[in-house]
Amino acid sequence: MGRNLYILAATLGGLGLLSLAISFSGLVHTVGSPSDAPMWRMMGIGLILFALMSALGATVSSLFEQADRRAADQRQRERTERRQRRAR
Repeated sequence: MGRNLYILAATLGGLGLLSLAISFSGLVHTVGSPSDAPMWRMMGIGLILFALMSALGATVSSLFEQADRRAADQRQRERTERRQRRAR
């Protein structure tokens, strides 16, 4: 699940940076384009914030998955050691 959240974070971050670039470019002032520069800036900032939250969620998810794997490995090692002691 962490990998999917990283992909989501990258996509949202890219779209946020694109929105910010549009807000500061001359494209906002051309005829026929959405000319509300503050709207583009707010959308860019919002997308970047969602990207940061998604990246944080991915990091936390990866940490918990790693802890679960290590705990399972530790239990397996302890089980193997107990079996070896009983066999002696």
